[in-house]
Amino acid sequence: MTTVRDTDAPAPEGPFPPTEAMLAEPVPPEVAEAQADRLRRVWATPKGWRYWSAVNNTEVGVWYALTALAFMLCAGVLALLMRVQLAVPDNDFLSADRFNQFFTMHGSAMMFLFAVPMFEAISIILLPSLLGARDLPFPRLSAYGYWCFLIGGVFVLGSILFDAAPRSGWFMYPPLATQDEGLGSDIWLLGLSFIEVASIAAAVELIVGVLKCRPPGMRVNLMPLYAWYVLVVGGMILFAFPPLIAGDLLFEMERGFDWPFFDPERGGDPLLWQHLFWIFGHPEVYIIFLPSIALAAMIVPTAARTPIVGYSWIVLSAVGTGFISFGLWVHHMFTTGLPALSLGFFSAASEAVVIPTGIQLFAFVATLMVGRVKMILPMLWIAGGLAVFTAGGLTGVMVAIAPFDWQVHDTYFIVAHLHYTLFGGMVFPVIAGVYYFYPVIAKKTLSERLGRWSFWLLFTGFNVTFLPMHLTGLKGMPRRVFTYPGHVGWDWLNLVSTVGAFVMAAGFAVFVWDLLRPKRAKLTERNPWGAGTLEWTHDLEDESWGVRSIPYIDTRYPVWQQQQLVDRMDAGRFYLPDAEAGRRETLVTSVIDGRPLQLLRIGGPTWKTIWAAIFTGGAFIFPTFAWYGPAIVSAVLAVAMVVWWLWTGSAEIPEKEMADVGLGLRLPIYVSGSGAVGWWAVWITMLGDSTAFASLVFGVFFYWTAGTDYPPAGAAHADGPLALAALALGAASWALTLAAREANRRHRTGLARLCLSAAPLLTLATGAALIASPHVAGLEPTEHVYPASMWVLVVWTVAHLIAGLIFQLYGLAGLIFGRITPRYDAPLWNSALFWHFLGLTVLVTVAMIAGAPRVLG
Repeated sequence: MTTVRDTDAPAPEGPFPPTEAMLAEPVPPEVAEAQADRLRRVWATPKGWRYWSAVNNTEVGVWYALTALAFMLCAGVLALLMRVQLAVPDNDFLSADRFNQFFTMHGSAMMFLFAVPMFEAISIILLPSLLGARDLPFPRLSAYGYWCFLIGGVFVLGSILFDAAPRSGWFMYPPLATQDEGLGSDIWLLGLSFIEVASIAAAVELIVGVLKCRPPGMRVNLMPLYAWYVLVVGGMILFAFPPLIAGDLLFEMERGFDWPFFDPERGGDPLLWQHLFWIFGHPEVYIIFLPSIALAAMIVPTAARTPIVGYSWIVLSAVGTGFISFGLWVHHMFTTGLPALSLGFFSAASEAVVIPTGIQLFAFVATLMVGRVKMILPMLWIAGGLAVFTAGGLTGVMVAIAPFDWQVHDTYFIVAHLHYTLFGGMVFPVIAGVYYFYPVIAKKTLSERLGRWSFWLLFTGFNVTFLPMHLTGLKGMPRRVFTYPGHVGWDWLNLVSTVGAFVMAAGFAVFVWDLLRPKRAKLTERNPWGAGTLEWTHDLEDESWGVRSIPYIDTRYPVWQQQQLVDRMDAGRFYLPDAEAGRRETLVTSVIDGRPLQLLRIGGPTWKTIWAAIFTGGAFIFPTFAWYGPAIVSAVLAVAMVVWWLWTGSAEIPEKEMADVGLGLRLPIYVSGSGAVGWWAVWITMLGDSTAFASLVFGVFFYWTAGTDYPPAGAAHADGPLALAALALGAASWALTLAAREANRRHRTGLARLCLSAAPLLTLATGAALIASPHVAGLEPTEHVYPASMWVLVVWTVAHLIAGLIFQLYGLAGLIFGRITPRYDAPLWNSALFWHFLGLTVLVTVAMIAGAPRVLG
């Protein structure tokens, strides 16, 4: 076996792919039992109070899903209380302020604490099983993301118990939100920014898992459709969430330090927030919808008992849907006075997204038509979801037409459209997925009878609740009003909706009871639905090792199409049937054709992830109360904890170069450079980071095009020579970082240490010169949006220079203490990659603060 390498790792040795004769060779029973015992010990879940230090995907994913469900139920209770308030005219069940808190927290919890986290939770649980992997490549990152999510969610949602919740809507439009008194807006901004860190961490984990941890032989055109959707949605999260993070930064700088980004009196513009929010907000609709379509893509072939029709068309349509979704955000802003040309373009784009969406739905219908359909319970939920989503899609076509949108914007017609889209495109398919995959997750089954009761209560209650709202909106009832007069004809419609809401709540109650009730009967049939994908090779006993052995896959439905697959996996006839080294291990394969490249050792149970999440939470939560000292201390401790986590968990040099992974194949244990999963994680993370930075740059050009005084006449500009000095110093630091990596590879360790000793000094000098450039010129960020927008670029870049400094010092420590050698140099590759992005950031920042104002002005 040969492969193309760009690092010093040895090439894989041995035959690949395996022959039929190799796979048919029996494993002696005593050998197989000894292997299974070793695997069981290595992958055992901690017991007692140490259970919470677990990082297994089977544990973390379940925690994630149950926490997201709990947050959803809390948001549902808020919705019921709002429906009680709106059941009759002139009601005083809730005050106006309490109602505002409830609808703000209902929307925020559903979008940020349930919809996206539930996708990530289900993916963390299922993806290793779908790919025949032992676990995802960074299980500790998944655990860290979960604890961040839990802490941030409790902080945000818990604020309602203290009458301190945000009350300006889940979209937090300025100036209403920026000028709101109290802590509510700050809780929303900082708490949800903290949760967005968890979402991006999970997205990085899932993307790398799909690209690099597939089973041997599984080319990209053989991946389960769910894995394709994970890849698309993970990419969308990387490009959709960062603009909101950038907007949150601008928002909090105005709230906390009076930098006037959204204050028109000082050159700001509230519409910038709407652009940044909806650049995130509309793709998020498809971030929510596409994973549910992915669940349908797994269930429909099983119900039809035939492979999916139009696999390639579905993949292309999913990619197309994700791409087009980033060109639709302005249809949320049709009533803001935008030019007619813009309205026409975004209206057309809003209609165009129907095409790839429709292709996916028609592929499902075609699969059902050519198959022999068995109406299993999950398929009932999928059918209901498709019916509801189609109705929501039809009203979406209506509101995509600007003149119609002008009439129904901010009415209950939009509330109905939103919920038809989200319930049909997310809630129904997710419940279908729970019923379908529950045997894989819990080794038990849910009740057929309770499942059908739940479906019909939920389906009926949903339509009774939201179908009348179309008419309520057409009759003129605006959204977000806490009461209404009795003479306008809205009363009976609201009463019907309230009754329907309680029927819907009964359906949810039945489902939750079915999910959480004690179940004594164990699963007796491994594959009760007769599915064809790899997750149904799971063990009937609840083992934590993922798969007994990692199979060779050359079909899309291996359980249907590869003879003796399950028996051979159980017997340990495939790859990695043992844990001889006493370490948790999985395989890394090539991105395109699934050729084995590395035996990856992954982290086990640890408390470090919890402490890192707690300190990260302090860095976000303390500024809510203007406690900046404790926030800085928390940030330092969070960084220290992550560095300790990496130093003790991923920087060790293996005891041998190669390891036998079965079937005569030997793989390297340590890989650096672009073949390493860590390198891919840094690259993917920095793509998202660069998107946030690009959003700040977008803000500068937005102010320039939207305003008449940007920059103001006679305004001072950042000092040019200092800015150029910062650029030169940053370039020198970047060059030394790269030189250190190359010198180390050439066994010139002393020179590498020298380079990494000088580079941090240059990094500090770069930051100092960058700060001095606007400071010595007298740019005061509170006076006008122009100096504020210059300073925020500097703040962003200096924060990243601090991160670059940590990378350099980590590399220097590795060289000094022997953790990095000419052969084992992954941290230097990752540091160099980070500095490539950082160098570009410094270049753009200098151009924006020292060059662009002089040209634009």
